[in-house]
Amino acid sequence: MRSVTYSMNVSLDGYIVGPDGGFDWTTASDEELFRFATDEVREVGVYLLGRRLYETMLYWETADQDASLDALRLEFAAIWNRLPKVVFSTTLSSVRGNARLASGGVAEEIERLRAEPGEGEIAIGGATLAAEAAASGLIDEYRARVCPVLVGGGIPFFPRRERRVDLELVETRTFSSGVVYLHHRVKR
Repeated sequence: MRSVTYSMNVSLDGYIVGPDGGFDWTTASDEELFRFATDEVREVGVYLLGRRLYETMLYWETADQDASLDALRLEFAAIWNRLPKVVFSTTLSSVRGNARLASGGVAEEIERLRAEPGEGEIAIGGATLAAEAAASGLIDEYRARVCPVLVGGGIPFFPRRERRVDLELVETRTFSSGVVYLHHRVKR
């Protein structure tokens, strides 16, 4: 059965974006970290994302036309554009590229995707969508790239639920930028 993973950059105080909605602190210019994230996306078979993350990632649909991009970012754009995506939104009427609007809730979509034959993980991006999946016990792995910054508020990486989830450590890695990668699997 395909595993469901939730992987994002997060501040040391636990937020994926700051109180102003910004995420310029996520070390996107860090080559080592960008390579690592690109390799991680390469292992994904389908990506589930909410409207806000979908709109943020639309840049990559035409990134190959940006003459200032280096080979690594062009490689990411090619991987991202080939990747099937399911967008969860109550306000969008259409999506672009290799994406489709979800026809049901996140639990229903994950159940359907797990039943289908397919390679790669089912990745979830976006804290709101991940919180819904986590509340239903659908996330198998949490992968946090913890950035060395305190942003003081914003959208939390982890849902604020009154539910304990026991995890086992799979991998850690420290990058030269000070980012620490933490990969945990949910104990079942």
